[in-house]
Amino acid sequence: MEPSYSLQSHIFNQLPKNTYRDINDYNPLNISHPPTEAYLDPISRSATGDNNPESVDLVVPQDCGGFNLGSFFLRRSAWTDRLLDIWWDPVAYEQKHMEWEHKEQDALEHLYLTQPWIRSHTAFIPQRKINSFPTGACGENGEDPRIHYKEQDRDFVVNMAGCEWGRDCWGEMYNFRELSNKLNRTPWEKFKDGISDRWKAMTQGKKEGEEKQG
Repeated sequence: MEPSYSLQSHIFNQLPKNTYRDINDYNPLNISHPPTEAYLDPISRSATGDNNPESVDLVVPQDCGGFNLGSFFLRRSAWTDRLLDIWWDPVAYEQKHMEWEHKEQDALEHLYLTQPWIRSHTAFIPQRKINSFPTGACGENGEDPRIHYKEQDRDFVVNMAGCEWGRDCWGEMYNFRELSNKLNRTPWEKFKDGISDRWKAMTQGKKEGEEKQG
Protein backbone atom coordinates (compact mmCIF):
# COMPACT_ATOMS: atom_id res chain seq x y z
CA MET A 1 0.00 0.00 0.00
CA GLU A 2 2.81 2.42 0.87
CA PRO A 3 5.89 1.47 -1.19
CA SER A 4 7.75 4.62 -0.14
CA TYR A 5 7.98 3.50 3.50
CA SER A 6 11.31 2.07 4.63
CA LEU A 7 11.32 -0.54 7.37
CA GLN A 8 14.10 1.33 9.13
CA SER A 9 12.16 4.56 9.52
CA HIS A 10 8.75 2.89 9.83
CA ILE A 11 9.72 0.44 12.57
CA PHE A 12 13.32 -0.16 13.57
CA ASN A 13 14.49 3.38 14.32
CA GLN A 14 11.91 3.51 17.13
CA LEU A 15 11.57 -0.15 18.05
CA PRO A 16 10.60 0.41 21.73
CA LYS A 17 7.84 2.82 20.68
CA ASN A 18 6.53 0.55 17.93
CA THR A 19 6.50 -2.72 19.87
CA TYR A 20 5.41 -4.10 23.23
CA ARG A 21 6.94 -7.00 25.13
CA ASP A 22 4.15 -7.73 27.59
CA ILE A 23 1.65 -9.89 25.72
CA ASN A 24 -1.04 -8.83 28.19
CA ASP A 25 -1.32 -5.57 26.22
CA TYR A 26 -3.16 -7.64 23.61
CA ASN A 27 -3.61 -11.31 24.41
CA PRO A 28 -6.22 -13.05 22.22
CA LEU A 29 -4.85 -16.46 23.22
CA ASN A 30 -5.18 -15.66 26.94
CA ILE A 31 -1.64 -16.84 27.61
CA SER A 32 -0.67 -16.57 31.26
CA HIS A 33 2.27 -14.17 31.40
CA PRO A 34 4.84 -13.78 32.81
CA PRO A 35 5.97 -17.21 34.00
CA THR A 36 6.13 -17.45 37.77
CA GLU A 37 8.15 -20.61 38.42
CA ALA A 38 10.63 -20.03 41.23
CA TYR A 39 13.52 -21.68 39.40
CA LEU A 40 13.46 -19.07 36.61
CA ASP A 41 15.80 -16.08 36.59
CA PRO A 42 14.38 -12.55 37.14
CA ILE A 43 14.42 -11.70 33.43
CA SER A 44 12.36 -14.79 32.55
CA ARG A 45 9.87 -13.87 35.28
CA SER A 46 9.56 -10.30 34.07
CA ALA A 47 6.60 -9.39 31.83
CA THR A 48 8.90 -7.22 29.69
CA GLY A 49 12.15 -9.19 29.80
CA ASP A 50 15.18 -7.01 30.40
CA ASN A 51 13.52 -3.93 28.81
CA ASN A 52 16.47 -3.59 26.45
CA PRO A 53 15.50 -3.30 22.77
CA GLU A 54 18.85 -4.83 21.85
CA SER A 55 17.66 -8.16 23.27
CA VAL A 56 14.64 -8.36 20.92
CA ASP A 57 15.29 -11.06 18.32
CA LEU A 58 11.72 -11.82 17.20
CA VAL A 59 9.03 -9.26 16.31
CA VAL A 60 5.60 -10.70 15.53
CA PRO A 61 2.07 -9.25 15.19
CA GLN A 62 -1.13 -10.78 16.54
CA ASP A 63 -4.57 -10.92 14.96
CA CYS A 64 -7.90 -11.95 16.50
CA GLY A 65 -6.77 -15.59 16.63
CA GLY A 66 -3.26 -15.20 18.01
CA PHE A 67 0.19 -14.96 16.44
CA ASN A 68 0.17 -13.96 12.77
CA LEU A 69 3.14 -14.90 10.62
CA GLY A 70 1.97 -13.11 7.48
CA SER A 71 4.76 -10.62 8.25
CA PHE A 72 7.29 -10.94 11.05
CA PHE A 73 10.93 -10.13 11.71
CA LEU A 74 13.89 -12.13 12.99
CA ARG A 75 17.25 -10.66 13.96
CA ARG A 76 20.26 -12.68 12.89
CA SER A 77 21.70 -14.00 16.15
CA ALA A 78 22.69 -17.15 18.05
CA TRP A 79 19.27 -17.02 19.75
CA THR A 80 17.52 -16.99 16.37
CA ASP A 81 19.59 -19.95 15.15
CA ARG A 82 18.51 -21.85 18.23
CA LEU A 83 14.85 -20.90 17.76
CA LEU A 84 14.78 -21.92 14.09
CA ASP A 85 16.50 -25.21 14.87
CA ILE A 86 13.85 -26.08 17.47
CA TRP A 87 10.93 -24.55 15.58
CA TRP A 88 11.46 -26.80 12.56
CA ASP A 89 12.72 -29.85 14.45
CA PRO A 90 10.89 -32.79 12.80
CA VAL A 91 10.90 -34.72 16.09
CA ALA A 92 8.59 -32.06 17.53
CA TYR A 93 6.91 -30.38 14.58
CA GLU A 94 6.02 -33.50 12.59
CA GLN A 95 4.54 -35.15 15.66
CA LYS A 96 1.99 -32.34 15.89
CA HIS A 97 1.35 -31.47 12.25
CA MET A 98 -2.08 -33.15 12.24
CA GLU A 99 -3.07 -31.36 15.43
CA TRP A 100 -1.71 -27.92 14.57
CA GLU A 101 -4.11 -26.51 11.98
CA HIS A 102 -1.96 -23.43 11.33
CA LYS A 103 1.28 -25.43 11.27
CA GLU A 104 4.33 -23.21 11.94
CA GLN A 105 2.13 -20.55 13.54
CA ASP A 106 0.72 -23.00 16.08
CA ALA A 107 4.23 -24.38 16.63
CA LEU A 108 5.55 -20.91 17.52
CA GLU A 109 2.62 -20.28 19.86
CA HIS A 110 3.35 -23.60 21.58
CA LEU A 111 7.03 -22.71 21.99
CA TYR A 112 6.17 -19.29 23.38
CA LEU A 113 3.75 -20.88 25.81
CA THR A 114 6.13 -23.55 27.09
CA GLN A 115 9.64 -22.07 26.73
CA PRO A 116 10.41 -19.03 28.91
CA TRP A 117 13.68 -18.32 27.08
CA ILE A 118 11.65 -17.49 23.97
CA ARG A 119 9.44 -14.95 25.73
CA SER A 120 12.35 -12.85 26.96
CA HIS A 121 13.55 -12.22 23.40
CA THR A 122 10.14 -11.70 21.77
CA ALA A 123 8.36 -8.42 21.11
CA PHE A 124 4.94 -7.88 19.60
CA ILE A 125 4.02 -5.21 17.09
CA PRO A 126 0.53 -3.82 16.43
CA GLN A 127 -0.79 -5.72 13.45
CA ARG A 128 -1.66 -2.67 11.36
CA LYS A 129 1.95 -1.56 11.51
CA ILE A 130 3.04 -4.35 9.15
CA ASN A 131 0.09 -6.59 8.28
CA SER A 132 -3.34 -4.91 8.12
CA PHE A 133 -6.39 -6.99 7.26
CA PRO A 134 -9.36 -6.07 5.06
CA THR A 135 -12.64 -6.06 6.96
CA GLY A 136 -13.50 -9.53 5.63
CA ALA A 137 -10.70 -11.10 7.69
CA CYS A 138 -11.19 -11.39 11.46
CA GLY A 139 -14.48 -9.58 10.87
CA GLU A 140 -16.85 -11.77 12.86
CA ASN A 141 -17.22 -9.03 15.49
CA GLY A 142 -17.22 -6.10 13.08
CA GLU A 143 -14.41 -3.72 12.30
CA ASP A 144 -11.52 -3.83 14.77
CA PRO A 145 -9.22 -0.75 14.93
CA ARG A 146 -6.35 -2.99 16.02
CA ILE A 147 -6.56 -5.17 12.93
CA HIS A 148 -8.37 -3.65 9.95
CA TYR A 149 -6.92 -1.30 7.36
CA LYS A 150 -7.50 2.45 7.77
CA GLU A 151 -7.04 4.59 4.69
CA GLN A 152 -6.60 7.80 6.70
CA ASP A 153 -3.68 6.26 8.60
CA ARG A 154 -1.94 5.08 5.41
CA ASP A 155 -1.25 1.57 6.72
CA PHE A 156 1.92 -0.01 5.34
CA VAL A 157 0.70 -3.36 3.96
CA VAL A 158 -2.63 -5.18 3.53
CA ASN A 159 -2.81 -8.97 3.81
CA MET A 160 -5.78 -10.65 2.07
CA ALA A 161 -5.83 -13.34 4.75
CA GLY A 162 -8.44 -16.03 4.14
CA CYS A 163 -9.84 -14.42 1.00
CA GLU A 164 -10.07 -17.85 -0.63
CA TRP A 165 -12.74 -18.83 1.89
CA GLY A 166 -15.93 -17.25 0.58
CA ARG A 167 -14.43 -13.89 -0.45
CA ASP A 168 -13.31 -12.39 -3.75
CA CYS A 169 -9.50 -12.43 -3.65
CA TRP A 170 -9.05 -10.72 -7.02
CA GLY A 171 -11.67 -8.08 -6.23
CA GLU A 172 -10.04 -7.22 -2.90
CA MET A 173 -6.54 -7.07 -4.41
CA TYR A 174 -7.74 -4.92 -7.30
CA ASN A 175 -9.52 -2.45 -5.02
CA PHE A 176 -6.52 -2.07 -2.72
CA ARG A 177 -4.15 -1.76 -5.68
CA GLU A 178 -6.24 1.03 -7.16
CA LEU A 179 -6.43 2.74 -3.76
CA SER A 180 -2.66 2.50 -3.36
CA ASN A 181 -2.14 4.03 -6.80
CA LYS A 182 -4.51 6.87 -5.91
CA LEU A 183 -2.91 7.59 -2.53
CA ASN A 184 0.61 7.57 -3.97
CA ARG A 185 0.04 9.84 -6.96
CA THR A 186 2.66 12.46 -7.78
CA PRO A 187 1.67 16.16 -7.58
CA TRP A 188 1.48 16.24 -11.39
CA GLU A 189 -0.82 13.21 -11.46
CA LYS A 190 -3.07 14.79 -8.83
CA PHE A 191 -3.21 17.99 -10.92
CA LYS A 192 -4.15 16.11 -14.09
CA ASP A 193 -6.78 14.08 -12.24
CA GLY A 194 -8.22 17.30 -10.77
CA ILE A 195 -8.55 18.84 -14.24
CA SER A 196 -10.10 15.64 -15.57
CA ASP A 197 -12.60 15.45 -12.72
CA ARG A 198 -13.66 19.07 -13.19
CA TRP A 199 -14.06 18.54 -16.93
CA LYS A 200 -16.20 15.46 -16.36
CA ALA A 201 -18.36 17.32 -13.87
CA MET A 202 -18.84 20.22 -16.30
CA THR A 203 -19.74 17.99 -19.26
CA GLN A 204 -22.03 15.84 -17.12
CA GLY A 205 -23.82 18.94 -15.84
CA LYS A 206 -24.16 20.28 -19.37
CA LYS A 207 -25.55 16.96 -20.61
CA GLU A 208 -28.11 16.81 -17.79
CA GLY A 209 -29.19 20.38 -18.56
CA GLU A 210 -29.73 19.58 -22.22
CA GLU A 211 -31.79 16.51 -21.32
CA LYS A 212 -34.04 18.59 -19.11
CA GLN A 213 -34.55 21.16 -21.87
CA GLY A 214 -35.32 18.43 -24.38
